[in-house]
Amino acid sequence: MGNVTRFILALMMVMLLPHFVVSFSIKTTTDINIDQSALLALKAYIVSDPQKMLKTNWSAATSVCNWIGVTCGSRHQRVIALNLSSMLLTGTIPSQIGNLSFLTSLDLMSNSFYGSLPDQFTNLHRLKHIDLSWNNFYGEIPYSFPKLQYLSLRNNIFAGEIRSDMFEHLPRLQVLSLSLNKLSSEIPMGLFKCKELQVIDFGYNRMMGGILPKEIGNLTMLRILRLGGNMFEGRGIAIGWYSSQIPSGLFERLPKLQRLDLGGNKLSGKIPLGLFNSKELQSLILDSNRLEEILPKEIGNLTMSMLEVLDLDNSQLKGKRKTGGCYFS
Repeated sequence: MGNVTRFILALMMVMLLPHFVVSFSIKTTTDINIDQSALLALKAYIVSDPQKMLKTNWSAATSVCNWIGVTCGSRHQRVIALNLSSMLLTGTIPSQIGNLSFLTSLDLMSNSFYGSLPDQFTNLHRLKHIDLSWNNFYGEIPYSFPKLQYLSLRNNIFAGEIRSDMFEHLPRLQVLSLSLNKLSSEIPMGLFKCKELQVIDFGYNRMMGGILPKEIGNLTMLRILRLGGNMFEGRGIAIGWYSSQIPSGLFERLPKLQRLDLGGNKLSGKIPLGLFNSKELQSLILDSNRLEEILPKEIGNLTMSMLEVLDLDNSQLKGKRKTGGCYFS
């Protein structure tokens, strides 16, 4: 390449560079304006803001990245996190929320948001963290988030069945908390395809059917399982079917299980001996069931392990001694 050609190329780059800089600047400004419009729409849908958090702070006169509860990414200067937790806000969620295309974390917990989530909510494909707990949301449970790791909808008004196929769209899910709603389905089989799950909390709903299928053994990362306060009882036998009994091989298949709450259901039969050999178990709640068997001597093994909480009260268990709601043979 000759000197003349090099000179021409260098001159062209010098001439075009300002154009690229201006184009990038315009696009960045346009994109952040989309985020700003989406958040201003959310503000407009809030009917009560007693602490005037958003009323005084969310203003078009200042950069959206400086608004309370808003975090922007350093690279694209787009909104990547929205945290409005515990602000005493009341309102609904507008469809424009789906325009926050770089959002990775959404936390609206402990407010008084209500209504169903808009269809556009599922446009937020980058979301990794959703916490909408302690509100008054209802309708269909949101899904189709391929990167989602944390989903908490605790203490809302979600009702009816949990769709089994929704879990096909949540391959990275690690924490699922749906407790304190009005869900009335069986445990969906699709759940057991989420092999990264560490926490499952379905406590205090209206869920029914069998307690645990053998497929729960797929969840080898599971640490916390809360199914208390439902109507589980079941059918069939313990191997290969849902059962009203606690599956005998449950604890061998879940080596990392630390907390198990099956209290307040309709479980019957024996407590499996494998439970008493669990090395990681810290909390075991089986109260208010129909467990009528005499406790085996192996229960003493639990007192030598990491166990901190043991609740067997009101389970019709037979033993020689009862201490603090726990029976010992």
